[in-house]
This record gives sequence, structure tokens and C-alpha cells, in this order.
Amino acid sequence: MDGKVRGDNDRVFYNHPVQDGVSIDGQTVTADLSRVPQSVDRVVIAVSADPQQPGAVFTAAPTLTVTQAGASDLSFTAPDFTSAQTVVVVAELYRRTGGWRVRAVGQGYASGLAGLATDYGVEVEPVAPAGLVPRRAPGTSGAGRSAVDLAKVERRAPGLAAPVRQAGQALADRGIAERRAAVYLILDHDWHMEELYESFAVQAFAERVLALSANLDDDGTVPVIFSSRDEPFLEEIGLDNYRGRIGRLHTQIDWGWGNVAASMRRAVGHYQESGAADPAFIVTQVGDEPWDKAEIRSLLQNTASLGVFWLFVGFGRGKLAFFKNLNASASATFTNVAFYDAGKNPGAVPDERFYTSLVQAFATWIRSPA
Repeated sequence: MDGKVRGDNDRVFYNHPVQDGVSIDGQTVTADLSRVPQSVDRVVIAVSADPQQPGAVFTAAPTLTVTQAGASDLSFTAPDFTSAQTVVVVAELYRRTGGWRVRAVGQGYASGLAGLATDYGVEVEPVAPAGLVPRRAPGTSGAGRSAVDLAKVERRAPGLAAPVRQAGQALADRGIAERRAAVYLILDHDWHMEELYESFAVQAFAERVLALSANLDDDGTVPVIFSSRDEPFLEEIGLDNYRGRIGRLHTQIDWGWGNVAASMRRAVGHYQESGAADPAFIVTQVGDEPWDKAEIRSLLQNTASLGVFWLFVGFGRGKLAFFKNLNASASATFTNVAFYDAGKNPGAVPDERFYTSLVQAFATWIRSPA
């Protein structure tokens, strides 16, 4: 009643698809109004843009079609959106004089699911500066559980079984085999990286990061963000589609000067929208000096007390002094940042040494007090 939910269970979505006569199946919402409790006077139907798609905002509004037995179908399309709305309330079912009616709404939210939740009384965690999520103690969620299922890996991606084992051993050697994290990968798509994409060096690097993720996050996928001259392009690589995946994805975007800071913001935004409880381990591949150094430093400073760890991995033929020296000054160190120089071709680095370098600083950070 009064326009607010009774509790978190009143949210019906893909992870909670049925509640009190209302259910969702793909893009279809079904409301058995005879089963909706008397304490509920409104059912709100909302849609959200996919946060894994680049530029995930609404421009043309989605069309809602209402179907009822014994009556004609009704359709509603809201006016187009122009203010970067990521969530749209398309309609409401509401009680009136003992029955139910349908109201077309078409209200968009540029503040995303958090804005929608606030309006309808769903409790959300406070938002930290720069729109980032507050940090919890690193590694406290999921402690005592191992993410990797080698039988699953061997069944779905047999070619990754060996690197998955090697990555798991590196984690075990540092006492964090049972810790969990959401692994992200940012890839430089600057002009100077073209040869490394064509030689499959970047593909091989992404596969190694996916093998690490299989030990830290059991969903079998890694969000991948390409840093280029345009808006960061976000997709994913997974156990079921990893072969040749990077080669297919990178041809969809142009070459250009990499925008590292924008890609970092995209990764943190996706992590925030995912609702993940575990910390984020964001592997950021860099091939040359960035042009947005001040923005990068600001982002690192803003995430120093959040559940985000940044590992910059340098490979290629460019200069990397900025990333190498991030923690060189005693007065400007970042507790959640490390750098690993993988050389001109990371594929030439043996698995054991590669994974040791990849997880060493992360292990120290995740074991540290919040």
C-alpha cells in the first residue's frame, strides 16, 4: 500500500520470478490478480537496459502489450527517451472500486535500478562518491568455498583445464584458494595493439584471465571491456564461447587512442549494477602511456576504500612508466593497485610464473583488514 513495497520479496525479476500471483518468464509478465493479496494495491511493470551492452540506455521506448482472456489486446509505447534513461516504468495494474485497471506510465529513470528502488521503498546500500559502491571487508563473502569445479571445466572447456589448475595452485600457494571475486578484464584497443590482436596474443591473454576467474567466480564468464577512442565496448568471454572470442569481438570496434579512465568507470559501473557481494578484481591490460593520467589517478583514489582491486598488466611495445610508477612515491601510494610487466608477449611467460605475478598483490590486498 501507499506506493511502497512490503519487503524485498515484492521484487519479481529473473532471480525471483514468482511472488503472490505475479510471475515473469523472459519478456512476459503474468499477473493472476485473484491471487494478489489484499494488502497489495498496485503492480508496477518496469524494464531495464542490459548493463552488459555498450551505451545501455533507452532511446526508443519498449512496447507493452496487455493480453486478457475474453478481451482485445492493448498496446502502449511511451515517447522516445533522450536523457540516458536505463530503467522505464511502462505500466501499472492498480485497484479501483473493487476491481483492477491498467495505467500506461512511460516514466524513465536515468538513475537506474537504484532510482526505481528508492521510489518504491526498496532498501539499497548508500552510494559512495563518484557513484561507486561502498567497500565491505575484502573476501568475507564466499570465504570457505571454492569456486572452481574442474569436472565442469573439463566438460565445457577442456582446453582450459590445465591453466585453471595452475591458476588454482597460485591462489592456494598464497592462502586464498577459497576466496571469491568478480573478475573483469579491460583490453587496450589502441593502434599499436593491432599486431598483438592479429597474432592471437590478446586472445591467449584473455583465456588465461578466464582460467583465473574459474577459480574465483563460478559463473564461468568474464566481462570484457575494450578501451578505444569510442565509448568503452563491453561484452563477455566464457567457458562456452572463449575460442576465438576476442578476435570476433574486437573487429566490431574501431582502432584509436585508448580511453583507460572511461573503461575503468565502465567496469566499476557494471560491478555496481550487478549487485555482487564479493570484491572486484579488475585486470587492466595496458600497452602504452595513457593520455588521461589525472583521471586514472582520481579513479584509483576514489576506489581505494571500495571493494575493487586494480591490476595493470603491461605488454606490447609501448612505454609503461606511468603504470610502473603508480606506487613509486611514498606519499601517493594506492593500496588497491598493482602493476605486472608481462613483456612484449605474455604468452611466452610460463603458466606458473604468469599466475604467481597475476595474483601476488591481489592476495596481499584481499587478506588485509577492510
